[in-house]
Amino acid sequence: MSMLVYIALLLLTGVISLIDILRWAPKRRKAEIKDKPGFIELARFAFVLLLLYGVYEVFFSKLNISYYFPIILTVVTILTGIIYGLDKIFWAKKRDKAAKKPALIEFSHSFFPVFLIVLLIRSFIAQPYRVPTGSLEPTVLPNDFLLVTQYNYGLRLPITNTRIFKIDEPKRGEITVFHFPLDPSTDYVKRIVGLPGDHIVYKNKNLYVNGVKAKQTYVGPAIDYEDGEDIPVKLYEEDLMGVKHPILINPDKVDNTTYDFTVPPGMYFAMGDNRDGSYDSRSWGFVPEANLVGRAQFILLSYDNETKRLRWSRSGQALK
Repeated sequence: MSMLVYIALLLLTGVISLIDILRWAPKRRKAEIKDKPGFIELARFAFVLLLLYGVYEVFFSKLNISYYFPIILTVVTILTGIIYGLDKIFWAKKRDKAAKKPALIEFSHSFFPVFLIVLLIRSFIAQPYRVPTGSLEPTVLPNDFLLVTQYNYGLRLPITNTRIFKIDEPKRGEITVFHFPLDPSTDYVKRIVGLPGDHIVYKNKNLYVNGVKAKQTYVGPAIDYEDGEDIPVKLYEEDLMGVKHPILINPDKVDNTTYDFTVPPGMYFAMGDNRDGSYDSRSWGFVPEANLVGRAQFILLSYDNETKRLRWSRSGQALK
């Protein structure tokens, strides 16, 4: 079942069930009608099954919960908004002013504005993102929580990620969060090194953009932290066409491949700063403009999974 079909069926059966609880069922009780119409029975049964299916998919299958959170938030906002609107337009006028609101109506009145505000902020302004791997070390570490601003690359609809208003495009050197092209349910964070039309070459662990080598300056020894294994590497400062940032190079990891790409229109070439420990555009290709989520601006919090402590010194650091 596709996600759009699932959401449509969940909304349809949920709305029918709620209207029956709030509107049709009281009328049947007054008329002493015991049997529900067949379509209401079917809608309620289908809604429960769809809800259980959704809970299973989100919490018990191998899905990215962070990807499905905006879907759940959107559905809840729509459902509570429908109840809120129907009550304002129809039900409140017929209800005794001294009577207490039904629980679902009270819930919708209280939480619909909250859900709507959270949805608007998360969809159009900013959202947090937890970094799962060390592909951007040393700039970004595993379990860094980043603030990602969506408005940089335009306003997009929730769920579909369709851009409805263009503001700006990614610039070379920016750290960007995007839906992984091979599996859009997973979000990746990488540095944009190639813009549409750029000729990108990576060979002998050096990056060339349009024939110009990104100069690397040796800084000193460093450590690549990988799932409890500390790998000795070398720290360099790379000058990516004026954007200076640190990178890690593992001299013991041999890579004789010459990567040669020309970035198509509407696409971007993304790489990790941990050059020998990053699964990026060198392996799976380009990032479509439609997959962009937003720009990673700074570190909100950082958690060290080995010591089980917060890395307070990283909190508030701007990313560049």
